[in-house]
Amino acid sequence: MTLQVYSISRPTKKGYIEGRGCAVTWAFGHLVTLQEPGEYDPALKRWSLDTLPFVPEEFKLKLISNRGVAEQFHIIRTLFDQAEEIVCATDAGREGELIFRYILALCKAEEKPIRRLWLNSLTSDAIEAAFKDLRDGHDYDPLYAAARCRSESDWIVGLNATRYYTVRHGRIGGGKDRVLWTIGRVQTPVLAMIVERDDAILQFRPQPFWELSTRYREVIFKYSGKRFENEEKAQVLLEKLTDQPFTITAIRAKKKKEQPPQLFDLTTLQRELNKLHGISAADTLTATQSLYEAKLVTYPRTDSRYLSEDMKPRIPKILEQLGTLRPEQIAPLDLKKLSFTNRIINDKKVTDHHAIIPTGVIPRRFGTNEQLVYDAITTQFIAAFYPVCLKNITTVDGTSNKIKFEAKGTQIVHPGWTALFPQKTKAAEDGQTLPDFTKDESGPHAPFLREGKTMPPKHFSENSLLGAMEAAGKLVEDDILREALKERGIGTPATRAAIIETLLRRNYIRREKKQLRCTDMGRCLIALIRDPLLKSPEMTGEWEEKLKQIERNELAPDDFMDGIGNYIRNMIHTSNTGQLDNRRWGNCPLCGKDIIKGKRAYGCSAWNDGCTFVLEPNYKETTLSPKQIQILLQQCILPNPVRIDDEPRILILSTLGVPMDLRLPSADRQKHQAKTDR
Repeated sequence: MTLQVYSISRPTKKGYIEGRGCAVTWAFGHLVTLQEPGEYDPALKRWSLDTLPFVPEEFKLKLISNRGVAEQFHIIRTLFDQAEEIVCATDAGREGELIFRYILALCKAEEKPIRRLWLNSLTSDAIEAAFKDLRDGHDYDPLYAAARCRSESDWIVGLNATRYYTVRHGRIGGGKDRVLWTIGRVQTPVLAMIVERDDAILQFRPQPFWELSTRYREVIFKYSGKRFENEEKAQVLLEKLTDQPFTITAIRAKKKKEQPPQLFDLTTLQRELNKLHGISAADTLTATQSLYEAKLVTYPRTDSRYLSEDMKPRIPKILEQLGTLRPEQIAPLDLKKLSFTNRIINDKKVTDHHAIIPTGVIPRRFGTNEQLVYDAITTQFIAAFYPVCLKNITTVDGTSNKIKFEAKGTQIVHPGWTALFPQKTKAAEDGQTLPDFTKDESGPHAPFLREGKTMPPKHFSENSLLGAMEAAGKLVEDDILREALKERGIGTPATRAAIIETLLRRNYIRREKKQLRCTDMGRCLIALIRDPLLKSPEMTGEWEEKLKQIERNELAPDDFMDGIGNYIRNMIHTSNTGQLDNRRWGNCPLCGKDIIKGKRAYGCSAWNDGCTFVLEPNYKETTLSPKQIQILLQQCILPNPVRIDDEPRILILSTLGVPMDLRLPSADRQKHQAKTDR
């Protein structure tokens, strides 16, 4: 962030640059944040349901408590005091505006004249043009209003929901220790995605299937219809092929052009490094930031994959400089006649920053991650100007006894840009090679059945999770909200890695090699949250749509914030209605029917229909009281049981709020009935 301050005459000092009657100073990203509840009222330091929800009438600001922040803020405030005019040169977007305005407010300099430098590109020409077109800073008041509403609403929902669930559910059954349940508008839906995926895998039951194929002239032809779920039906078709000739009925050749890859934004870069090298999103961001600070690559925290028009003149020079590092890759390019397609240059799709590219500065030494990241960015940049990859895709149709088959083969005619990615070229060539077939040729063949089983969905990796966060709008049914999420998804390129690391640090998820899996803690938190909006990308979609309306002056900020206050009040009120019902024991977690009390244990009232749920009051040398049984059945046993090895597994919140599981034996009906003494 850069703040330009005019009309100052003093020696250059630490924290700013001075010259020609002006000074340039900077922040370290966010210097200012919102105060905590205890800073409004010391009584609010104690977490209590009685003080919820807490929605300040007016939000107050404070400095972030990081090293060097206070010193730099003092420099900025001194310069503000002396300045006749202030020029804001922060990122051209919502968060950049918020950083500047919060500093301006805490410095009590809001009455000073302000102007806005709006930059999407950092070329000399772009900077010079932007300075010639400085706008009144207050033209961007609606942008600031939207940014402030986002900041304050995140504070309201996150703080109140975190306090509520921690106080209400963090110490179940009177335990001494308390579990901190943290809730966030982005963090919680991301956790819900992982929990839902892991539960789908646990509950997945592989289904057998049979595929009909035949071998003709050493080429495998696959049956053109659907695969079979019944072996007998597949066998009937197989028998029809016995001793029948195979005839080629059609040969279709199609040329395919595969376009060069687009440049990297941060999320795509993180996904690529995780897929190829298993590097975490956070480590990729750290490495890219290090390269940026060494002036080797452009600004990393971008969600754009395009360059602006004014960057065209710089590109040949960058490629020429990279020629000393990659002479064989640069040599095929005619630097005087580069192909600038709209997949590379598009002013309309450059957001706060353009795509990540190398600067042309020649590096000296790297750490391991920095080397991998730099190589990926450089190769992607060079490949963007390479020719398309040309392929011939041949499809051969055949029949035997009127049963249709098909075989496909791919041939690389010209590798084009894929020559820079050997693994992609190899993958394209791994398919079967087709000999020269002739229409109507016929001969013997060898039909066969292959038995397989359906596969469960895969656990999230950081690669696939980042993709899911970026495409979260696809999970939203409402067309307007889905459109609002289309450009941003949930989280931002700068925050998605931190969200994943936060979930790991709080033990809601864990890493298993490249996989991200939910822990029992994470699964419990999602089960505890009854409000579906807290667990869904829809909340972000609703906010994003309204924040855009605020930016366009179509919605009053106060109306938006009133809606947020009403939402959090309703959420807490609705959640509070779930008190113990002393008239009943609870619902069966397996089938949902009422629990009844037997002579020795508690069980499902639908036992006669085959439900096997039984709960004995004796557990690990402890006998649970009737009241504890009610708490357990009504508040601690979580819904949606998973099944492992065909046995139901019920997730439980223990008296400390720490999850455990209870494996229910798949006993026969007689043992079940004898055990409960019904």
